[in-house]
Amino acid sequence: MSVRETRPAAPRRATLSTRAAARARRAAVRTASPHYRWIALSNTTLGVLMASINASILLIALPDIFRGIGVNPLEPGNTSLMLWLIMGYMVVTAVLVVSFGRLGDMYGRVRMYNAGFAIFTIFSVLLSVTWMQGTAGALWMIVMRILQGVGGAMLFANSNAIITDAFPVHQRGLALGLNQVAGIAGSFIGLIIGGILGPIDWRLVFLVSVPVGVIGTVWAYISLHDTGVRRRARMDWWGNITFAVGLVALLVGITYGIQPYGAHTMGWTNPAVLSAMGGGILVLIVFCIIETRVAEPMFHLALFRIRAFTAGNLASLLSSLGRGGLMFVLIIWLQGIWLPQHGYDFASTPLWAGIYMLPLTVGFLIAGPVSGWLSDRFGARAFATGGMLVAAASFVWLLLLPVDFTYPPFAAALLLNGIGMGVFASPNRAGIMNSLPPGERGVGAGMSTVFQNAAMVLSIGIFFSLMITGLAHSLPEALQSGLVAHGVPAAAAAKVAALPPVSVLFASLLGYNPVQTLLGPAVIAQLPASSAAYLTGRGFFPSLISGPFADGLTVAFVFAIVACVVAAVASALRGGKYAYPEPISSSAPGME
Repeated sequence: MSVRETRPAAPRRATLSTRAAARARRAAVRTASPHYRWIALSNTTLGVLMASINASILLIALPDIFRGIGVNPLEPGNTSLMLWLIMGYMVVTAVLVVSFGRLGDMYGRVRMYNAGFAIFTIFSVLLSVTWMQGTAGALWMIVMRILQGVGGAMLFANSNAIITDAFPVHQRGLALGLNQVAGIAGSFIGLIIGGILGPIDWRLVFLVSVPVGVIGTVWAYISLHDTGVRRRARMDWWGNITFAVGLVALLVGITYGIQPYGAHTMGWTNPAVLSAMGGGILVLIVFCIIETRVAEPMFHLALFRIRAFTAGNLASLLSSLGRGGLMFVLIIWLQGIWLPQHGYDFASTPLWAGIYMLPLTVGFLIAGPVSGWLSDRFGARAFATGGMLVAAASFVWLLLLPVDFTYPPFAAALLLNGIGMGVFASPNRAGIMNSLPPGERGVGAGMSTVFQNAAMVLSIGIFFSLMITGLAHSLPEALQSGLVAHGVPAAAAAKVAALPPVSVLFASLLGYNPVQTLLGPAVIAQLPASSAAYLTGRGFFPSLISGPFADGLTVAFVFAIVACVVAAVASALRGGKYAYPEPISSSAPGME
């Protein structure tokens, strides 16, 4: 019996070997076609665009989502749910991109990328079918959102490496520029999509990714093939563990640092926050020591000996710090002050904030591909450096605008900012990827992405802290005197004035009627109808917060200006045009 069972084994193995050889031949023919590189670019750009849109789509749709599951995010204890629903996705992509880039170098970048598309799609479905209500529903969505971020990390980690493998050096700037611009523009496009779909049905905010994910997954499986160098190695488990623990602790500390603690407006004196951040930094130091001693490190510190790689990543980190918090500042500025002052209901401000920020996206879309194409001919340094200086100038322009601006100058400043960031992003990413050895492109792209994504989370903490610091000095007194002057009992006004400024920022960010939300229906019912209508109308709160908000806005924009100028200096130090020499055999599919 056992003899009969074992006889077909050899023919089966031969058949499998023959099929594998046939697949390899078909892959070699397809990847040799000049059309393949554009197929790879189209699919990876679709994946990055989808993942980037989902990083921001919740910002505008949060009120509809929380109403759908019956949670008030401004109630004590619920602020953490809101922050983790926003930032959990960003944190997990920042933590995992290096590991997935390393795995792509070892086992195939296309394989990891395809898995990322499928995982992202599965958890998009699970988010859209959330059936629970209240805190349980919010926790379910946070977990699913984090797992969706695992798929996003796989897409981010391997898309740039796949493009770099597929394109020759003289075309990579254009290709990586298109991909990079899609990723950055997606973060702003998500605002509009969330604003449109959220009021129709909050589940559509997650469901919209499903058809794109299904098509992208099938298309990637059929069309993409590994053309890069695979580098077989052992998994650096201790490196992966210490990196994940250290970065998670650091980013969690930042997340809770912007929340109030005791009598303090923020949590930077909270022992738990200090422990998380200090412990995270300590673990990351241990991680760096481990990476210098293992034979096959996850995070190749030796890559920082490449001047173009180090300077490009430092510039990317600083530009992300300047850009990341800008989105939140602009949304609060538009939703909390400018749009209500110009006749928009608070409930409609989330969608219109996304629409009025479109010049920023247009600037990215115009400048990114053009600068990428030009950098293929002339190198990255001049364009990346100039882009950061243009971005710094745009922040100066925004700083000089009054809080109650006229829209054309504001739109022009946003357009200039988008152009500056677009001129920087494409050449900078091309310069980073061109500097990497073929066998290190996955891990190198992951290292670059972790700087960018971690900086986004860090910038949110920095910008919110700067805004809260600016508001904390003058907002409480302005709130109390303004409310009392219009009939609110002194005790109720004092209670609202004592609330941490972050509550006011979150109310504006979520598109709620701030005074109505902060006072509550019981207090408003006691007021004369005329006073209640004025306090909850479109004029009182924006005029009340304009002065204190301007103080915080000044500090935030000064920080962004400094970050962009330092990024320009770092970019200027990258050296001349450089690309790592390509081995002749690296174009073979699945090269070991």
